[in-house]
Amino acid sequence: MTDEEIMEKLRTIVSIGDSKKKYTRYEKFGQGASGTVFTDTDVALGQEVAIKEINLQKQPKKELIINEILVMKEFKTPNIVNFLDSYVVRDELFVVIKYLAGGSLTDVVTETCMNEAQIAAVGRECLQALEFLHVYQVIHRDIKSDNVLLGMEGSVKLIDFGFCAQITPEQSKRSTMVETPYWMAPEVVTQKAYSPKVDIRSLGIMAIEMVEEGRSLCLSENPLRALYLIHPFLKLAKPFSSLTPLIMAAKEEMKSHC
Repeated sequence: MTDEEIMEKLRTIVSIGDSKKKYTRYEKFGQGASGTVFTDTDVALGQEVAIKEINLQKQPKKELIINEILVMKEFKTPNIVNFLDSYVVRDELFVVIKYLAGGSLTDVVTETCMNEAQIAAVGRECLQALEFLHVYQVIHRDIKSDNVLLGMEGSVKLIDFGFCAQITPEQSKRSTMVETPYWMAPEVVTQKAYSPKVDIRSLGIMAIEMVEEGRSLCLSENPLRALYLIHPFLKLAKPFSSLTPLIMAAKEEMKSHC
């Protein structure tokens, strides 16, 4: 798609108006590769929100942004981030989602040590999100700790649907290489035909990431064996409120680095 076609398509799926007239506080929360994240309060909804501001001119693959908005708008389930609204103002795209104060799973795996039951709790919640997506023949294709957000009460939600792909009865498998390499299944790396099962492989690697406290992954015999063992392992899962102490500990550790 050309830039003009992308902008035209975006304008058909976003809300009319300027988000800065509705959200005025705009406190900076974080900075990602695709844009800046702010927090604010939606008075009408009575809840805190996160607003991702994306400069469209700086995005090399703008069509992925369209894909992300469409997936978040269409698919609603407790384990997928709550999409609230989106706006385009000149060359800026504003995506509004429910704010999750726990931050990303990456913060927890790098700053704390998770026990087996807590790892199983995260795995169980992510599997519920993937089960929902896979029923609708949607492959996430980028499962990793960066793309899992946590609520302070321990809720677990998938984010970042830019790499999602839909398969159809006529095209039951995909063959494009788009995921983050360390989490990819072999068939994705070699660009062979693959199915939604690649998300389960990536989730297995993410489980190893949690065990190894975010350290580099070794794609060898042990990770593959762990992949086969992951479903019985989920029976160990604690309630996800058990994640709250880890989130608090991770935030304290991150403050000490400043």
